[in-house]
Amino acid sequence: MSTAQLHSEGGRAPSIHAARACIEIDNVSLRYFTKQGETQALAGISLDIAAGEFVSIIGQSGCGKSTLLSIIAGILSPSDGCVRIDSKPVTKPSPRIGYMLQQDYLYEWRTILDNALLGAQIQKRDMKEARERAMHLLEKCGMGDFINHYPRALSGGMRQRVALARTLVTNPDVVLLDEPFSALDSQTRLAIADEVVDVLRSEGKSVVLVTHDIGEAIAMTDRVIVLSRRPGRIKSQHLMRFPSFGGGHPTPFEARSLPEFNTYFATLWDELDVHVEG
Repeated sequence: MSTAQLHSEGGRAPSIHAARACIEIDNVSLRYFTKQGETQALAGISLDIAAGEFVSIIGQSGCGKSTLLSIIAGILSPSDGCVRIDSKPVTKPSPRIGYMLQQDYLYEWRTILDNALLGAQIQKRDMKEARERAMHLLEKCGMGDFINHYPRALSGGMRQRVALARTLVTNPDVVLLDEPFSALDSQTRLAIADEVVDVLRSEGKSVVLVTHDIGEAIAMTDRVIVLSRRPGRIKSQHLMRFPSFGGGHPTPFEARSLPEFNTYFATLWDELDVHVEG
C-alpha cells in the first residue's frame, strides 16, 4: 500500500476532519534580518487543523518547524499572513494555547504538584479548581504517587510527564509540543509516547507536534506535514491510517509493529531527503 498523500507543494493543507478548523494558518511567511542580510525562514504556509486533530510537522533542521510553532503560539509575529484560533487572530500568547518545550523547566525548589500549578497561578485561576485538575492530570500521567516529591528525585521521562500536566492544567484548547522528548533516551521515548497520546486524546485537544523523529510522527499523530528546506513551505501532507489494526487508533507502540508503519517511514524518509547533504 502507499501512504495517503493529500497535498503537494504550493497549496493549502486542509483539515482531514469535517469539523470547522480550530487552527487556521493563512499564507504565513517570516523574514528576519541580520548584519549579513535578510533570511526567509517561512514562505506561504497555509494549513487548517481541526478541533481534536493531532498533527505533526517534520522537516530538515533549519526549515522553520519551531518558528512556525512560535507563530501559532503568538510568541512571534509573521511578516505576512496570519494565524487564527476559532476564527480569531492570534496576536499574542493566549491562555487558549498551551506550549510544551524541549526542556521541562521545572523549578527544583517546588514540589511536583506546585510545579504543575505554576501556569494556573500565573494566569490567576481559581486555585482550588486548578489543584483538583492538577492532581487528576498527575494521576493520569502516572505521577500521582510523586506529587510531594521534588524534581531532583525524578527521571527525565517523569519530569516530562509533569511538564505535560502543567501544560494541561489551564485547560488550553490547543497544545503545541516542540520536540518534547528529544532529551530522552530511545526506550523512555517509546514508553512515554503511549501515555502522552492517551492523555491528549482523552482531553480532546488540538495538538501540533514538532519532531525530528519520523517514527514518532507516524506513531503518534493523525497527519504528518512535511516542510521543505528553508524557506519552509508545505511540501506534502500524509494521513496516518492503519487498516490492519482493525479500527480506532493504535497506541504509538502498537503502530510501530503494524505493516503500514514501514511504508509510511520509507515514504517520509524519501520526502525529507535526509540522506542528502546540502
